[in-house]
Amino acid sequence: MAKRLLFAALLTAASLPAQYTFPQAQAFLKQYCEKCHQDQAPAGGFRLSRVADPASLTSDATKWLSLTNRVKNGEMPPKGASAPPIDAKEKFGEFVQEAVHTAACSTGVAPGRSLIRRLNRNEYAATVRDLLDMHMDLAKSFPTDGAGGEGFDNAAETLFLSPLHSEKYLEVAKFAVEFAAKEYKSRARIFVAKPGTGVTPDQAARKIFDVFLPRAFRRPVTEAEITPYIELFRAAQKQGETFDNAILFALRGVLVSPNFLFRVEAPNLSAEPRPIDNYALASRLSYFLWGSMPDELLTDLAAKGKLQDPEVLRQIVRIMLRNDRSVDFAQSFVEQWLHTRELSGDKAPDAKLFPDFTKDEDLRSDIRYQPILFFREVFLQNLSLTNFLDSKHSIGTRKLATHFGLKLALRPNQTSQPHWIELPENSNRGGLLGMPAVLSVSSYPYRTSPVLRGAWVLESILGTPPPPPPANVPPLEEAPAGKAPGTMKERLAQHRNNAVCASCHSRIDPFGFALENYDVTGKWRTEDGGKPIDASAELLDGTKFDGPSEMRKVLMERKDLFVRHLTNKMLGYALGRGLNIKDSCTVDAIVAKVKQNNYSAQTLLEEIVLSVPFRQQAGTPPAKEPAKK
Repeated sequence: MAKRLLFAALLTAASLPAQYTFPQAQAFLKQYCEKCHQDQAPAGGFRLSRVADPASLTSDATKWLSLTNRVKNGEMPPKGASAPPIDAKEKFGEFVQEAVHTAACSTGVAPGRSLIRRLNRNEYAATVRDLLDMHMDLAKSFPTDGAGGEGFDNAAETLFLSPLHSEKYLEVAKFAVEFAAKEYKSRARIFVAKPGTGVTPDQAARKIFDVFLPRAFRRPVTEAEITPYIELFRAAQKQGETFDNAILFALRGVLVSPNFLFRVEAPNLSAEPRPIDNYALASRLSYFLWGSMPDELLTDLAAKGKLQDPEVLRQIVRIMLRNDRSVDFAQSFVEQWLHTRELSGDKAPDAKLFPDFTKDEDLRSDIRYQPILFFREVFLQNLSLTNFLDSKHSIGTRKLATHFGLKLALRPNQTSQPHWIELPENSNRGGLLGMPAVLSVSSYPYRTSPVLRGAWVLESILGTPPPPPPANVPPLEEAPAGKAPGTMKERLAQHRNNAVCASCHSRIDPFGFALENYDVTGKWRTEDGGKPIDASAELLDGTKFDGPSEMRKVLMERKDLFVRHLTNKMLGYALGRGLNIKDSCTVDAIVAKVKQNNYSAQTLLEEIVLSVPFRQQAGTPPAKEPAKK
């Protein structure tokens, strides 16, 4: 039966979408790729014969997706060879994506492998903070973690351990333990026992490690795991250290242990998928929604074996959102999803051109945290995810009100603190696209860019990024001396008049043109280059709109694209790895549930937590028998 279902899916996949077929895909490859990939020594060792059969959409899905991405990104055909038109590349790519997806999902949802991952620098700092009850930012002591997976720095693929990391962990562990030794709350958390009448130093040390190690390792520990730290304690005492200092010396060893630095889940040695154990699930939950270790409630539920109960998981998600630590989740996710983290680097507005923005630290802070706090409130209040596209509410402060030139409904005694407000009618500030952080990061430091902003909308909001620009794109021509430079829309006309450039710019620029009323810092303006701003735009499908207000309506008509993209991003962030083609089946199921529940924000989180990839781990394939001679 399963084989019949798979065969039917392959036949269906080979003819999707209706206007494009598998033979057409083969004709595309033959025309543009056969010259380099058919000989005895094909380029890159890849022969087209490998993907010549519809069954390869399942058996060789990774290769199909790889070659599609290389075609989409302009890496194939090579420079100098005949290149396919943009629309031909897009039709081919859409066909492959849909065909592979249909074939992969015909056998149902499946979990992925449990990957060993190092805590990234923010997770390490937050875990030390919560373990020792000390409030200090240790993250800056470590090198920046690179993005992987779906674009996040918690992806297992990039979290390797370098010699520099090892050196830093030793330094930070020593500093953290010494700092904790001076703090009353931290000492109380560590020294739960002391030598006294009838209690030997070894007995007191064992009591301390019995309590501390399960919290540090985020699971029960064995006698064999406790023994090395008892030995470290004894060795320090033999060197003449006091009881307290000997304990602190051993705890430094805990903070550099692989069991602390890494999230490791017990491997599934069976061939079939299975639920992960409750302690591992507690860690998956806490590092997803808090970016830190499980608290006492999660640990207790794990000990009682209740975390696999769907209703318990739903309640836990709501409880975790209400905890202040969910701000860390919001900041980590939002700043990487929207790229606003880059505002602290070379994306910051030019200090000379925008002195009011760059000199006012409070304003910069309000701008940075507005999308973060807005994101958290949407989930905390369980609002519709469409609020990210358009909303009657936002996060407001006195500084933001002045920056916007609006009279916001601020509480008299809280004007300096960010809080949830109702926006005035026609404020042009609803949703993410009215926020200065987004508008700045999608601009150049010295001027706006409809191209950057349009590409940002396509990538970050709709999940349909444009192909990378071709090499040697000419810069925008400067106006002759004594002549007004004109609006950005007028200056970009030179690119749009070029047939090669127009194919991409006609897709990218419209969303950027509609945002031209916002300057680099997100302030509202009506002129550019001494001329009135023309914020009208037209998409390739003929949809016309004028300005940000009408653009939001256009985006609302495409809300399902946005929700699917957000689901992809958040599932990848929750799993801490890049998504594979089988994960797209999970995304389908989650999006369907979200739509059934009126795009409820909490439904998205709950369905991710309840999903098969989040709660289960794949089996271990049986070892292949050696080929017979």
